[in-house]
Amino acid sequence: MKTTVTLADVKDAREALSKIVHNTPLDRSHTFSAMTGKEVYLKLENLQKTGSFKIRGAYNKIRLLTAEEKAKGVIAASAGNHAQGVAYAATAAGIKATIVMPEAAPLAKIMATRGYGAEVALAGSIYDEAYQRAVQIQEDSGQTFIHAFNDLSVIAGQGTIGLEILEALPDVSAIVVPIGGGGLIAGVAAAVKEAAPHVKVYGVQAAGAPAMYISKQAHTVKATPDAVTMADGIAVKVPGDLTFPVIDKYVDDIVVVDDENTASTILMLLERAKLMVEGAGAVSLAAVLQNLIPVTGKVVSVISGGNIDVNFISRIIERGLVKAGRRIKISTHVLDRPGSLQRLLAVIAKLNANVINIYHDRIERNVPLGQSVVEISLETRDALHSDEIIMGLRREGYHVDMI
Repeated sequence: MKTTVTLADVKDAREALSKIVHNTPLDRSHTFSAMTGKEVYLKLENLQKTGSFKIRGAYNKIRLLTAEEKAKGVIAASAGNHAQGVAYAATAAGIKATIVMPEAAPLAKIMATRGYGAEVALAGSIYDEAYQRAVQIQEDSGQTFIHAFNDLSVIAGQGTIGLEILEALPDVSAIVVPIGGGGLIAGVAAAVKEAAPHVKVYGVQAAGAPAMYISKQAHTVKATPDAVTMADGIAVKVPGDLTFPVIDKYVDDIVVVDDENTASTILMLLERAKLMVEGAGAVSLAAVLQNLIPVTGKVVSVISGGNIDVNFISRIIERGLVKAGRRIKISTHVLDRPGSLQRLLAVIAKLNANVINIYHDRIERNVPLGQSVVEISLETRDALHSDEIIMGLRREGYHVDMI
């Protein structure tokens, strides 16, 4: 029985997928290149069908099922992207699909999976718990299980990304890949290291879900008790026993990034590159921007997906603006008489700040008689502008506190 993926497997998948999936753009980023001193390229799998790379592995697996396996229908567990890939591929093949997703999966991913024709069941708080429920259902239903990462046909399908990168950029120095269970990087590494052994392959995990990072250090599969990260697509506690040997053999190193850096990278991609990218898709670039990849020359970050909930994007934007000093909230006191608030706002207007909202209270317990407390949220250009606003208000006699 076969236990690993070869370059021939990936090439076979590439041929089969050529008319199914997009050969996604490999875009050189002037902005990120200037920021890092490297030539940074983005492999834009967020522009893939279903919004992520997962359709590659799912379709490759389903096309190889026997007639008997197809007749039973398929079942999968997924944090969202594999769900959509399986749903799309199963519907295209005329097969019934059941997907078990974590209860906390983004609504956009749940709705999209149903939209592609799958039946969706919600179970558990993270992928591993949804997987356990899917196994239970499969034992009762007899459906064919399509694993999100621990399957050789799935790994081969994901590896087609590596071949596309080598064809588009033959002199690439390094490829940086997000890691959850390891299916994507196992496929990419197997293809790249067999075709071009000199090219470095680096993996990136979320600091709150570092199972593969720990496993790589120990050279054996290690699980973590929790997987807590905003990057839901790579929140995996137990690495794959099929993916790990490939990763241990071929991947040069694995690094971790925290959620703060991931969130700021999502915001930067949205603002500077006009790309909507989910947390799991942004960790590869976050690692490059944090100078965690010790390579010069041409570096490709695989942007693995863009299926992010719009409400979550809104929170990231707000948080990012605050962190960058472009949103501030201040507190001060004014005299409780007509025109006092107007005078304060006139000073703020002169300082070119935009008022988002105001809270005004003259009866709060700690406010002296004859005065009112005013809390104002302001939109500014940057942190320097925020400092100028506070200093300008103090010059006008206001005692200003940052909230």
